[in-house]
Amino acid sequence: MVELSRLVSYCDNLLEKERFQDYCPNGLQIEGKSNVERLVCGVTATQALIDEAIAIKADAILVHHGFFWKGENPCISGMKKNRIQALLQHDISLIAYHLPLDAHPVYGNNAYLARRLNISVEGTFGDTKPPIGLYGKLAEPMEVAELSLLIHNQLDRLPLHIGGTSKTIHSLAWCSGAAQNYIEQAATLGVDAFISGEISEQTVHIAREMGIHYFAAGHHATETGGVMAMAQHLGEEFELDSQFINIQNPV
Repeated sequence: MVELSRLVSYCDNLLEKERFQDYCPNGLQIEGKSNVERLVCGVTATQALIDEAIAIKADAILVHHGFFWKGENPCISGMKKNRIQALLQHDISLIAYHLPLDAHPVYGNNAYLARRLNISVEGTFGDTKPPIGLYGKLAEPMEVAELSLLIHNQLDRLPLHIGGTSKTIHSLAWCSGAAQNYIEQAATLGVDAFISGEISEQTVHIAREMGIHYFAAGHHATETGGVMAMAQHLGEEFELDSQFINIQNPV
């Protein structure tokens, strides 16, 4: 068991939330019980995840996608009201880290992708402050089909591939989630390929015209790593009953 305030403070410091200019508040978003004995971690604070947490009598939920995004309707009604009401009725805290959980060099989504795909990290790129995209080299050069199969095996998601010009992939850039608009920046780095979660109509044309391979591996699939790593780490650090619950999402 750990005090909620101590758990949140530890995560805030570990993930260095103050370094980031983000689109949502990072850290504690909904306050529940003052002590946490059972923690649920998931990608997004959906009703389905909240219902699972209620069913196993969790005290807190830690997610990558929480509530209160910039530009959204601030009124607490409909779907948002239902989610928040369920948390408050069962005294469950909601803790969320967006960009900090993309960027962390050990527990972050992009660090997780590097480990799973056996890529050595050489630097960062992107528009966020600080940047969260990474670039580097594969341990061994791969054909396109080989890399597609590796992504499929490691993320349980067959990526959509848009062809570039190089026959063999040596170097690449990657950024989890909805980072498809980073493809031009990735191409200017001179890498052979770029991996992200989502794809837009214009992504196809950019990949073809700039000669860079693009792999859309799924927003959800590329962002399970951070919360999985945090579930394990926090469970060990505080001797918590801590588990990752995967609410499947094909996007």
